[in-house]
Amino acid sequence: FVATPGADGWQLSNPPILALAPLRVSLSIFRRATMSALRAKSETLTAYFDALVREQLDDVLHVVTPNDPKRRGCQLSLRVKGPREAGRSLFEFLSARGIVTDWREPDVIRAAPTPLYNRHIDCLRFVLAVREWIVSHG
Repeated sequence: FVATPGADGWQLSNPPILALAPLRVSLSIFRRATMSALRAKSETLTAYFDALVREQLDDVLHVVTPNDPKRRGCQLSLRVKGPREAGRSLFEFLSARGIVTDWREPDVIRAAPTPLYNRHIDCLRFVLAVREWIVSHG
């Protein structure tokens, strides 16, 4: 096998069957859940998360994401009120506790309560972890 140089060498005429198996299962899950139900849960879950952060963590976090559900998906972009290092410290603290977020340079933590598998308790768990970080880094 000698691949074609450049991007053309990565093209496939037939996707590998083992790569398609998880895709097929995931499509089945989405079909059963329905996109309308997922979007409805996304709106309520993200609104709950947004309210928790604004009410419980306003002294520490600034919500960068628009408050209007039509202008956001199921994620909040958050900035720690303080130096970049504080934001990075919180990101690493959350990661160490199994709370999956992502870091966007220069200083944004993105947290996404995904409606297919996250619950309201996961949003509360995030808030409690941030409170724990505040105490430990106070």
